[in-house]
Amino acid sequence: MAYAADCDTRGPAATAAARPVTLKILVAGGFGAGKTTLVGAVSEIPPLCTEELLSGIGADADPLDGVDTKTSTTVALDFGRITLDTGHVLYLFGTPGQERFWFLWEELSAGALGAVVLADTRRLADCFPAVDFFERRGIVFVVAVNEFDGGHRYTAGEVREAVGLAPGVPVVHCDARLTGSATAVLAELVHHLLSTAAPAVPAQPTDRGEPT
Repeated sequence: MAYAADCDTRGPAATAAARPVTLKILVAGGFGAGKTTLVGAVSEIPPLCTEELLSGIGADADPLDGVDTKTSTTVALDFGRITLDTGHVLYLFGTPGQERFWFLWEELSAGALGAVVLADTRRLADCFPAVDFFERRGIVFVVAVNEFDGGHRYTAGEVREAVGLAPGVPVVHCDARLTGSATAVLAELVHHLLSTAAPAVPAQPTDRGEPT
């Protein structure tokens, strides 16, 4: 019995054209900023997570100031998928936030179309390395301020000034736990990507401590 693929008479070109275009998006940010939560909130498939329980040794390496209730952390990546339409699929890759795992960022960023940098106002400086990383590589990104319960509330302008963002980088507020809010962040990124489709010279960032 022949499989359907064997009976497809449209030819290789037509078959290839029928496949959706896959778009790779990174979700980055500091330790405990909500990257795993955001990927899980929007993924149409059960997300792939590499969460491990925090140990005493891990807590020594990754201070929990401001995120005292955190009990697990991503040690490699998160992965999720969203179908935009019949022709386009987003693949989401969440990066690990701890400094000792920054060496993975280079591999994960290969082929990335754009990125979301999650910022936690309780530890705002933790998003600086991700901002520097994408600026230096000319990867288009938006900054999404994840508004944790009990966290400080700042305007987009205040966040922009504190992080030292270029004028054209969007800053949005979100609740990474909510599908609608997380989806709105991705929609903002797609809109920003479309508005910056022309090749641009990578920005010259300030030195915020980019991973090397």
